[in-house]
Amino acid sequence: MEKYDISGLNEEQKRALFDTEGVVLVTAGAGSGKTRLLTHRICHLILDKHISPYNILAITFTNKATNEMKTRVEEMCSGDIWISTFHSMCVKILRREIDVFSGYNQNFTIITETDRDRIIKDICKEQNVEEDEVSKITKHLDNIKNKGLDVEEYFNSVMEFGNRVNLTIYARIINMYNERLRTNNCLDFDDLLNKTYLLFKNYPKILNKYAERFRYVLVDEFQDTNLVQYRLIKLLTSVWGNLFVVGDEDQCIYSWRGANFKNIFDLKNDYQDVKIYKLERNYRSSKNILNIANNVISNNTERLDKSLWTEKDNGAPPVVYEAFDERDEAMFIAREIENLVCQGYSYSDFAILMRLNALSRPIEEGLLSFEIPYKLYGGQKFYERAEIKILLAYLSIFVNPNDGISLEKVINFPKRGIGDVAIKNLNQEAQQSGYFSLLSYMLSNKFEFSKYYSKLETFVKAYVKNKEVLDKISLSEFVKGVVKDFGIGIAYAGKDEESVNRQTNIDSFIVSIEEYEKDNENATLEDYLAMVVLRSDQDDIEGDGFVAVSTIHAVKGLEFKVVFVVALEEGVFPLKRAMDSRSELEEERRLMYVAVTRAEEKIYLTHVSKRYMYGKSNYQSESRFLKELNIVDERTPALRKVAIPERKKDDFFLDDKDEIFESGYKVGERVFHQRFGEGEIIEISPDGFVGKIDFDDVGVKELMLNVAKLERVKDDE
Repeated sequence: MEKYDISGLNEEQKRALFDTEGVVLVTAGAGSGKTRLLTHRICHLILDKHISPYNILAITFTNKATNEMKTRVEEMCSGDIWISTFHSMCVKILRREIDVFSGYNQNFTIITETDRDRIIKDICKEQNVEEDEVSKITKHLDNIKNKGLDVEEYFNSVMEFGNRVNLTIYARIINMYNERLRTNNCLDFDDLLNKTYLLFKNYPKILNKYAERFRYVLVDEFQDTNLVQYRLIKLLTSVWGNLFVVGDEDQCIYSWRGANFKNIFDLKNDYQDVKIYKLERNYRSSKNILNIANNVISNNTERLDKSLWTEKDNGAPPVVYEAFDERDEAMFIAREIENLVCQGYSYSDFAILMRLNALSRPIEEGLLSFEIPYKLYGGQKFYERAEIKILLAYLSIFVNPNDGISLEKVINFPKRGIGDVAIKNLNQEAQQSGYFSLLSYMLSNKFEFSKYYSKLETFVKAYVKNKEVLDKISLSEFVKGVVKDFGIGIAYAGKDEESVNRQTNIDSFIVSIEEYEKDNENATLEDYLAMVVLRSDQDDIEGDGFVAVSTIHAVKGLEFKVVFVVALEEGVFPLKRAMDSRSELEEERRLMYVAVTRAEEKIYLTHVSKRYMYGKSNYQSESRFLKELNIVDERTPALRKVAIPERKKDDFFLDDKDEIFESGYKVGERVFHQRFGEGEIIEISPDGFVGKIDFDDVGVKELMLNVAKLERVKDDE
């Protein structure tokens, strides 16, 4: 159990800790102990300043950070402190206050980004607007909501910069989208912030209730706040004026989500007597790693002057590996991991970081060839899988009966003979019968006279049965009943690999609810559904014996003993689209800085001479970021560059002029693999290297035939 003891804080941390009144800005470099400072400051307020925990609000950016901060604070000082992410805070407030807005009540559903895009696509179809306009409309919608603007106000401001006819259509569709959410008692992710901001802005008594309560407000990762979040902070501190923010403009990598690191600079203009402290001592990484991090980020112009330092040793020299192609790159990484594991490292000590998740395939193949366990992050998330989205939609209609968006997802799953025309007719029947929502109509006596009743009778009875027990049994038992009574389990009862995977995912979903019940006493179904929607990429990353293969965005805030940063090539990292824009290039450089500063002990930086992407093989030039690390500078002898090894004919990488690799295996052959068991080769890549094998027990896997150590299975005589 950690004790509240400030003796372990450095002098700069202590100065910031004791400066409790007014506005304090702490510019905290990567690994500089900001979480420790925040938790100790909370305990200082409670134990030394005798401030009630009820009067303290701490805001973080991920659930993982929230849970870590709660745990640390609870170990050092007791009290019910409000620690949450921005979005979770807004959900909590809106559950209490949203009924002041017409059409909304506290049982609102939070829809995902995928749902948002589908709704806009449906509206475009209804309005005879081409589907390729959807992405343009969602960009305008993002701009509106990230800046907290009114739709009409926003489009009036951009009319002179675009086609007036198109912009008028976009405005109409966005208004229709917002109205559709309102009639279904639904909010999208950005609405959580915007509705709370409008609540505070338009209802002074409600604002005053919260601004009076929170005498001290603390905000982590301040550089990631967007304009609406910044305005919320200003409103929440409008009574007491005590604001403590910790941020690092060098780690602002979410501008595409509306994050604006310039809020750090605006803070000094919007508040009087802002006190600034710098945390530059790094407790995470070796000197060699910090040197290259400082080198690369110093090329940015829009930043506060600071440089990370540490009392740690120099550590291992960073390694730059120039590979021939992506297979060479992948195999180098796999070999290095195996070598380091033999030296005592664990698989969970490693992270392989990339700019784009589309780069993961060869990396995964290399890891599979060496039988290295890994998990992929930053791609499709568990809760975005089709079967899980169906189950979440079923659960949503129990919480929010007005949620026609979720109802339309599940009304014909499993198949009940209810297509788009039937749904349209059902909605018309509901309106004509005087019902606000389709589900209310389906649960009424009038529905028994509908021609669709026979097809939906089982659905209605299953809903009534489970609704009656929702508050009488555990959440996990309730979900099991929903899976059974609505026939979801039967829909995935096949023996093929896809069905088995979907069944396994549903089982995992139920396990997640059981774990949630254990960790959150008296939690409701509404709480669980909100938690699912508000999860971030980082919340899924666990050090459980697997190598993390991830986009850089997904690991911000995390750390690993050994980090590989791959595909450091112009046009890949930095992205091609960013190379002509100073602001975008600086964000790419911040992303590089974040990647490097995830490493504690060792860092590997790889690039290739030739990479196969987007359907063709291209020769690549190394990233400018590698040059900015000063890899050829005599003043940085710690850097070690590994050249391409001399190529032999039996190497696993061959260029277009080399012979095709002959593995000796053929499609249709039965083989045995020590880890995956017996299987049949169903496909071999044109170059002969990769075999797709359908294993009897684990399904289809892709392995490199030259290193997979397969054994042929002889036919029984």
